[in-house]
Amino acid sequence: MNEGLKITVDNRALQKIAIRLSWFTIGYNILEGIASLYFGLEKDSVALMGFGADSFIEVASAVAVLWRFKGEAGLSARISISSERVSTRIIGWLFVLLSAGTIAGSGFRLFQHAGPGTTIPGVIISLLSLSFMFYLWSAKKNVARALNSATVEKDADCSLACIKLSVVLLAGSAFYALSPSLWWGDSVSALVIAFLIGREGVETIRAAGREDFSGGCGCGCAHDPE
Repeated sequence: MNEGLKITVDNRALQKIAIRLSWFTIGYNILEGIASLYFGLEKDSVALMGFGADSFIEVASAVAVLWRFKGEAGLSARISISSERVSTRIIGWLFVLLSAGTIAGSGFRLFQHAGPGTTIPGVIISLLSLSFMFYLWSAKKNVARALNSATVEKDADCSLACIKLSVVLLAGSAFYALSPSLWWGDSVSALVIAFLIGREGVETIRAAGREDFSGGCGCGCAHDPE
């Protein structure tokens, strides 16, 4: 086998790995979002509800990345930059609206001096998220470097954003679980989550408005290397 053919075969194998990682990310985020919203509503945890809602927005963002990468791999038709710009703006505004809603909900809970019924589900979900997302982030970074693909790099950025949110959720949930007197822990962690989501939304909207916008997901678009 000559060198050029070997590189092509290796790239195809790496592309398939990247696509499988993206599908796994989408499937996991759907399950995570359902579980987070269910337990967040049942246990009155604003942080967990915000985390769950973010999971579904991340699914939409991951689908955009998957679609773009499949086009990049020659496995699907590439959608137009104008369509990607519109969808990216929509994802950005969804992040901003989610951030505003989470701030309002957590602020109201703080005003009421009300804590959640329990934060054990938050601890479990955040630990699961950290384990899965750290693996996905590491695997996507390796594939991105091997392929020199900005699209896979963006997908890895999405997983890194989930890791940051999971750390905040774990910290707030653990504090309350260890000491119920820290009733404000859940709401404060929800505010931090809202800040991170809101910043992500603003960066995404700004990236979509740039002249050199090249498409991609709703995570880390402001740092698009292309």
